[in-house]
Amino acid sequence: MLLENITMLEFERGLKETLTVAIPFGSIEEHGPHLPLGTDTIHAYELLKYTSSQKPFFVAPPVWYGLCRSTKEHPGTVGIDSNTLKHLTKAICKALYEKGLRNFLLLSGHAGGTHMASILDAADELLEELKESKFAVLSIIDLVKMLPGGIVETEGDSHAGEVETSLMMYLRPEFVKGSANREFPNFPKFIIARNKKKFWPGGVWGDPTLSSREKGKSILLEEAKILIKLIEKLEEFEE
Repeated sequence: MLLENITMLEFERGLKETLTVAIPFGSIEEHGPHLPLGTDTIHAYELLKYTSSQKPFFVAPPVWYGLCRSTKEHPGTVGIDSNTLKHLTKAICKALYEKGLRNFLLLSGHAGGTHMASILDAADELLEELKESKFAVLSIIDLVKMLPGGIVETEGDSHAGEVETSLMMYLRPEFVKGSANREFPNFPKFIIARNKKKFWPGGVWGDPTLSSREKGKSILLEEAKILIKLIEKLEEFEE
């Protein structure tokens, strides 16, 4: 059930079927020379939309902006800071809780470490503030790591590579502008670089040349299976 598409009466009826809501998080961030800036958000949102067609739960509109530390110098990246993301996450969840929802799945298509830490901090604080709430927090990278062997060929594929290019070829083929070369960032170990683009010029983390539409469909369907199991576990979880 997509919140933006249902009426208030449909929302009331939906609460009798499920108290679970999923919130897709993403970013407006470079994804190499071939993928759109909204790739992360599109992936998370479309995955949740499909998953909700297989198992009933509410899907909130996506949060399009995220904390983008490593790509902030690249053209097109528009990020927000940690406090903004954390406060926005808490505000949305509190509003949904007030409307009767209790189980929260926070799924991020953007998997940056500081970005995910902000969402995790928000969820941890909300657990204390909203006494009947339950939370699950994960990124698309977490899902990819749980995919059956043999689907993803590139070891360490992470950003605008084999996985995301395949998914966009399946979900939004009209937005894919060719391909890109295999690339991995070369950030200095332990040293925080001021000019991050110098160590990651192409903005690709993986191998887009191994992508295909068929692979994108397989990835999405397998991710949905994993999410259904996680949602069932969340709904049954007791401490």
